[in-house]
Amino acid sequence: MKNVLIIGPIPEPTTGVSLANQVVADNLAKYGDYTVDTINTSYNKFDESLGAFSISKLLFYLKLNFYAYKIFKADIVYITPGQTFFGVVKYTLFILLSKLLGKELVTHIHGNYVGKEYSQLKGIKKRIFKMLLSKTTKGIVLSETLTGNMSPFIENKNIYVLYNFVEDYVFPSPEQAKEKLQSFTKPQLVFLSNLMEEKGIFALLEALQILEAEGFEYEAKIAGNIDETNKSKALGYFDSLKHTTYCGVVRGQEKKDLLYWSNTFILPTWYAMEGQPISILEAMATANVVLTTNHAGIPDIFKESINGFYVEKESPISIANAIKDIAVNQQKASVIQGNNYKEAKEKYRVKSFIENAVSIFKA
Repeated sequence: MKNVLIIGPIPEPTTGVSLANQVVADNLAKYGDYTVDTINTSYNKFDESLGAFSISKLLFYLKLNFYAYKIFKADIVYITPGQTFFGVVKYTLFILLSKLLGKELVTHIHGNYVGKEYSQLKGIKKRIFKMLLSKTTKGIVLSETLTGNMSPFIENKNIYVLYNFVEDYVFPSPEQAKEKLQSFTKPQLVFLSNLMEEKGIFALLEALQILEAEGFEYEAKIAGNIDETNKSKALGYFDSLKHTTYCGVVRGQEKKDLLYWSNTFILPTWYAMEGQPISILEAMATANVVLTTNHAGIPDIFKESINGFYVEKESPISIANAIKDIAVNQQKASVIQGNNYKEAKEKYRVKSFIENAVSIFKA
């Protein structure tokens, strides 16, 4: 039996990375001959400036180094570092000690920014960044489009693709899915992500203002963390919109209920560190039409007119027009809802995700 040490963020706060790490920690032993230990690197508050340096973050991550003794017992060290210079450097002790002790080091990059960050770094910072990531035994990316984030550091033969997943509890029964496909009357919209500007939240809220000014019938629910710097701006939009509700942070049954209620999921992201949003897969699993952008690894899991429709980045008008088109073409929308439910059931189960992770560990 091998021991896997997971080093990375674990909820709370909930992000795509922290949720994935939690699922690996909870399920790895079920599908392979492994024991699991963790070092939780989640910073204790949410803010939009992910990867930015601060003294409080520095002290927090320095304290985590005291847990490096866990590496001695591990056979496989599985890390999910950040994508900026500081996001990687804060794992320095874990990476170097793993290499010194001859451990298998698996680096899982949950995004599409590492390659860009490396290209922009200069001098000693660039050399340090490459030195650390080059210690990787096996690299994992979220989809084929994102392999360039590890190719500057390790051979392509050691880079693996591991698609994301939808937690089992999120899936409706076939009867529930069928009922939902027959109940489309007006766009019931949901945004489920951190309320960051680059995730497209303000473009969406401006689109909803356009729809309300035109007297268009819709209902929208927005859920996710709000960074303090955006809070007053976001709440101002919510106060002005008559048919939009802010639901706060939702988890578990609340999240499931929200995705069952909606028929259209919107994520108009241009987030620099975006990879393959789990929220899109969750929307597909719950039979929603998806409106999103052609960005990062999204095209690897999303096909125009099959899973939904692309909208332009930073374009409230494009979002508003897409919502109106769905309302006009409800039959097409119902076909897409059915496509998404079927595809998610076949491709994005936790069991498949963990089995594929195990096959990478054993490769």
